[in-house]
Amino acid sequence: MPTPPSRRNVRAIAWMVAAVGVLSLMDAAMKWLAPHYPPLQVAAMRGAASLPLVLVWLALRGGFRQVVAVRWGLQIARSAMSVLMLTCFVYAVRALPLADAYSIFFVSPLLITALSVPLLGERVDARRWAAIAVGLLGVLVVLRPTGAGTLTLAGLAALTAAACYSLSAIAVRVLGRTDSTESMMFWFTAMVAAGAGALAAPAWVALRPEHWPVLAVVAVTGAFGQYAVTEAFRRGEASVVAPFEYTAIGWGVGLDWALWSTLPQARMLAGAAIVIAAGLYLLQRERSRPPLEAEHP
Repeated sequence: MPTPPSRRNVRAIAWMVAAVGVLSLMDAAMKWLAPHYPPLQVAAMRGAASLPLVLVWLALRGGFRQVVAVRWGLQIARSAMSVLMLTCFVYAVRALPLADAYSIFFVSPLLITALSVPLLGERVDARRWAAIAVGLLGVLVVLRPTGAGTLTLAGLAALTAAACYSLSAIAVRVLGRTDSTESMMFWFTAMVAAGAGALAAPAWVALRPEHWPVLAVVAVTGAFGQYAVTEAFRRGEASVVAPFEYTAIGWGVGLDWALWSTLPQARMLAGAAIVIAAGLYLLQRERSRPPLEAEHP
């Protein structure tokens, strides 16, 4: 008997929450490396470090045939969008305060939800839209952006990065109907390593020996985090899964406190509470949807 969509969504939410947590650890490791290497090099190292683990995983699962038997056009388009997303985001954070760049980028759950209607045929009711909007409000409470630079090239770059991420998430949902998780994992990791590596090559800095353990953390968390986020969008409705990106705020506050002794301010805790409340509402709503409603979202 097929699994009801509501139950699939709950499982997909679990994958997304796990993905955000693991990728937050990866981001912390990348932040550790960032003062010592150019941003694009750090991004290239992320892909290159995870690629051997992905190849071993593919070998154990006998997935090399699945890497070739794919929808090439959509796989390449998704990988190219990922490289463009990375490039645009790096450009944005160089010119804008992080809070402003992040606040622009976090429109991606709204974009994913909006795109899921015409591209995936999903139905998004008013309650789901409201929960997503409340989650975004919580993000803005935490980040408290000034709005400076929004209409500059850097601001447009951040918006382009958000659009690329949103289209990539939609592509994962479409690819999940025919292509394996293994193929999506491989091509994402390989293209990020190759694309960002080519852009970073002219200013490449030799890796210092003391940073190898940090890069190992990036490799493991990057590989598992990408697997989890791929599973999340492959299994669940994009409009349900996307808002749980906002849980990164809670992880960021916790990691700042644990690793850099940055105590969270009251507004950060308030914003994180809003995000968590919106996420719990969406989760409870998916768990409580009757099977008949779930079949016709």
